[in-house]
Amino acid sequence: MTSNIFNKVSSLSSPVGTMGQKLLASGQNISMRLWENEKPEASREYSIREYETVGYVISGKAELNIDEQKITLETGDSWVVPKGAKHFYAILENFTAVEATYPPAEK
Repeated sequence: MTSNIFNKVSSLSSPVGTMGQKLLASGQNISMRLWENEKPEASREYSIREYETVGYVISGKAELNIDEQKITLETGDSWVVPKGAKHFYAILENFTAVEATYPPAEK
């Protein structure tokens, strides 16, 4: 069945989530969020999420630590974090990225 619900969300007036991300458009099965100008910080604790994440780096540099692997993310890179993967991000340079999550991340 096709949904007839359409929405547009401006990042200028988007609500902010509990982790500091801007909450962008969200549908029944997928949602988007924006990490904007995140400042460099030391490593965080590992997280395990109940959703899959795909992302794209708009600017900056971060390190994705996932299942004991370190992956450098730079401008123009995209990545996937599978549902249930043990991971964390270390921000190395001011970092802006957009992510989509399936199913939608709640916070």
